[in-house]
Amino acid sequence: MPLEQVKPGMKGKGRTVFLAGDIEEFDVEILGLIANNQPKRNIILARLSGKGLESTGIIQGMSGSPVYIDGKLIGAIAYSFPFSKEPIAGITPIGEMLAVAESPGPAKPSAVPSLPLQTSLSLADLIAVVKDLVATRPAVFSRGQTLAPIGVPLVFGGFSRAVVEEARPLFARWGLNPMDSGTPGQSVAVAPAAGMTLREGDPVAVELVGGDLRSAAVGTVTYVDGERVLAFGHSLYNLGKVDYTMAAANVVVIVPSLENSFKLATAGMRLGRFLQDRTAGLLGELGRMPQPVPLEIRLSEAGGRSKEFKLELTNDKILTPLLVNMTVASVLSSEERSIGDLSYALDGDVYLDNGAGVHLEDLFSGNLDAAKTNLSGLLTAVVYFLTNNEFQAVGIHRINLNIRAMEEARFSSLERVWLDKYEVSSGERIQVKIYCRAFGGQSFEEEVVIEAPPLPAGSEFQLIIADAASIHQVEALQYRSQDFVPRSLGQLIRILNSLRKNNRIYFKMMASKPGLFLKGEEMPNLPPSMKSLFASPRAAASGPTELTRSTLGEYQLPIPYVFRGMVSIPVKIKK
Repeated sequence: MPLEQVKPGMKGKGRTVFLAGDIEEFDVEILGLIANNQPKRNIILARLSGKGLESTGIIQGMSGSPVYIDGKLIGAIAYSFPFSKEPIAGITPIGEMLAVAESPGPAKPSAVPSLPLQTSLSLADLIAVVKDLVATRPAVFSRGQTLAPIGVPLVFGGFSRAVVEEARPLFARWGLNPMDSGTPGQSVAVAPAAGMTLREGDPVAVELVGGDLRSAAVGTVTYVDGERVLAFGHSLYNLGKVDYTMAAANVVVIVPSLENSFKLATAGMRLGRFLQDRTAGLLGELGRMPQPVPLEIRLSEAGGRSKEFKLELTNDKILTPLLVNMTVASVLSSEERSIGDLSYALDGDVYLDNGAGVHLEDLFSGNLDAAKTNLSGLLTAVVYFLTNNEFQAVGIHRINLNIRAMEEARFSSLERVWLDKYEVSSGERIQVKIYCRAFGGQSFEEEVVIEAPPLPAGSEFQLIIADAASIHQVEALQYRSQDFVPRSLGQLIRILNSLRKNNRIYFKMMASKPGLFLKGEEMPNLPPSMKSLFASPRAAASGPTELTRSTLGEYQLPIPYVFRGMVSIPVKIKK
């Protein structure tokens, strides 16, 4: 029914599921119209009744419930007045929902603010970034009262409650209400009548995580036309062109609440995909499946047992890093203790659909969730910077993680360093012994041999022996820059593959030699003529940083501990 034919006083019927898979009707009385609530958008106001709505009010999970007058579809229940004493709803006109169409064209690089490259993004860091990329849901003001999109139940199965609670402020900004739907892996009862299709009024789920952990947003189907499905009546994340998994859902119970009554539901059989997430609703397609990101985690516990988790994450530049953080943190916190000393050894790969990949290997140790937070933060940073790079649209093909848990602290600190000589000839070999103390008092030593750099007689170089963080600080002072933004996808992948690791002792030889730092790369020990060439405005698109000290050599030594400490030793070249 066209919007102009909808008049106050008209009465009709709405359809939704209150329990299991039975579609039931409730009464609808049209109250009026809020015209042009957003540019060229309208909302139909209606009072609902029947099926207990007088006591429950508008129910979260009803978003998308179709409304009919004289058998003609006028739109979908999509808005409500919070704390209203009556079930008064806002209806998105069906004409606006039908206008949601797939945008043609290939995927393009993400238009996101360029963030300096970081080696870790905690859930709090990611929330701070994401909340600026996706605006909060718009509300409609009518005589000083707020008409807001109906909250959407976001059900979690198998996730750590602490992790979900930490992310709750972000979900609330999007109008999502996280709740526990039980343990994943159990058989989910989906109404047989739903079969492999959907009907107007059926519950429908947007599956964000599938497999051994599950998460899904639950709404209602508004309109089905062959293989195409319209649902929700408002946006979920309002990300435009998307690739969400569309699944059937089963309503377990309606939970009445003074604040917001909601449908407690579970996601079931996958039916297709949602390909548009727009202001007026979601557009889906039955039968055609999305391409999620497979995530496999093999967790070897301290007692020798191993557990495998197979997951599938929504493929999206914003949601994928968030879901990686939440799933990895949940697996670690649910399978291992969070209080006491704990260490994780990580060996993993992030494979890209262009054939490239990033290999990750590191050791994390700490107390009070520090190891879990640091490990998941590394993975989150890698996935975020890959999916949100500004150079080339690239998808994640697969993520494989092998994680070994140890119920002990694996820290070590530098005690002293011994060199067999402190005055050498150019190119002469130097024997270096590093004495360390592990957590608990155990001492150990490491021995390496390095070669003195080719320097003029009488000159001097510094041998720096340090952990990853200290080397980073040395370079920040050397390059006079704390932040770095890669200049190409290839450089980004190369840098992510060479991230410094906690379980390494780094050796760096530096001397007072002229050089340049240009586009994220050090050009050490440059002759004056070469330095002038690279520093020329014609050669450099961005201004280079002139260096007074250059790196002459770097080495790294893996050890079975997280290493902390730093020392700088002057070594002279014999005259």
